[in-house]
Amino acid sequence: MAALWVLLFCGIVTQTVADYEANWDSLDSRPLPDWYDKAKIGIFLHWGVYSVPSLGNEWFWSSWVGGNSEIVNFIEKNYPPNWTYQDFAEQFTAEFYDPYTWADLFKNSGAKYVVLTSKHHEGYAMWPSKYSYSWNANDVGPHRDLLGDLAKAVRTKDLHFGLYHSLLEWYHPLYEDDKANNWATSNFVDSKVIPEMKELINTYEPEVLWSDGNWESPDTYWKATEFLAWLYNESPVKDVVVSNDRWGSNTQCIHGDIYTCNDRYNPGVLQPHKWENAMTVDKNSWGYRRTAKISDILTIHELIETLTQTISCGGNILINVGPTKEGTIVPIFQERLLQLGTWLGINGDAIYESVPWSVQNDTLTSGVWYTSKDSDVYAIVLNWPEGNVLNLGAATPLFSSSSEVILLGNEDQSLTWEISDDKVSITFPDQAAVMSEWAWVIKITSASH
Repeated sequence: MAALWVLLFCGIVTQTVADYEANWDSLDSRPLPDWYDKAKIGIFLHWGVYSVPSLGNEWFWSSWVGGNSEIVNFIEKNYPPNWTYQDFAEQFTAEFYDPYTWADLFKNSGAKYVVLTSKHHEGYAMWPSKYSYSWNANDVGPHRDLLGDLAKAVRTKDLHFGLYHSLLEWYHPLYEDDKANNWATSNFVDSKVIPEMKELINTYEPEVLWSDGNWESPDTYWKATEFLAWLYNESPVKDVVVSNDRWGSNTQCIHGDIYTCNDRYNPGVLQPHKWENAMTVDKNSWGYRRTAKISDILTIHELIETLTQTISCGGNILINVGPTKEGTIVPIFQERLLQLGTWLGINGDAIYESVPWSVQNDTLTSGVWYTSKDSDVYAIVLNWPEGNVLNLGAATPLFSSSSEVILLGNEDQSLTWEISDDKVSITFPDQAAVMSEWAWVIKITSASH
């Protein structure tokens, strides 16, 4: 009984200590939930009413209102007079949407978490929100809880489920009023944003809350610290949720569990704070585009290169694909994700649960990036070495008579190596005999490491 009381007391003390105050000093002291850094790779999905016109990008409505000539001409040629953006919602049908097929794809891609746009800047809610009457997926369009169905499917594959949420909504009258008042009023935040975020968290329990739409107004307008204190202290995901840095015009790359800094953030050097590279397979859009050309799509080598640089420098990568209005993921996106899964199936040991090494990229040969795990160091080689011999500078101190070098996917045979002139030269097998494609990983095990 005494032992039980000790355990109960310790639990109470731990909870009390873990309470976070509604200020950045306190919120920023919260440890990053362990699962996130280990996971490394996520899938991002930009899906909404903008997937219907699927022209330009997900900012279609704003571009139209702003007079973009391509968008204006498209509307004039293809739609009747007085057509509105809201009219597109009826055509957001998702008739071929099978969230379990999606979940299979994401699992096979090697991703460990999935983040869906619950609501983009257009304000359309992908769940039956009581705070978005008649402008949500249950009331207009597919008449379905698109978000909830994906959450269930993703979790059957043991993947973490997260949500993107835009704070601002273009042209919402309450938001426009608050803006006109120079953010001295907060009617939009009090009656719309905070209640709907709590609705999302309490209903779907996401493990990522990826905030956006923050750039026009400061965190105090959004009451960000008050909401995050609730999220970290009282919400059903308080112990596991990860949030980002987009909580006001003054918070990006400064406050938050993870820093996203700017879209496609990839600094190429080690960062002191955990960060994420949210990037797109379509180089020019987050949402699906019917006009995309093959040259607009990242090659698998480009995708692996971006992933490698990101992980080596301590980041996670969030890989975006845009589904269609019918609820499908087009074959070129499927192919990229499955190719990535094939590569990770061979080389994932260098990625998952890894940590940055003391050097990120090699000092002698370009296109070589390092990660580490326990006593092992991994060199990820983006280009097949000339003459099958890889010369490394930064890794030379790792090598001694007890060192072992293997090529992932061909672990049955150690690679030979020799040191001369402050470099180590590693002989690769014939490329035709190698399991991996697109990029290659050598694992260096050294007693001296």
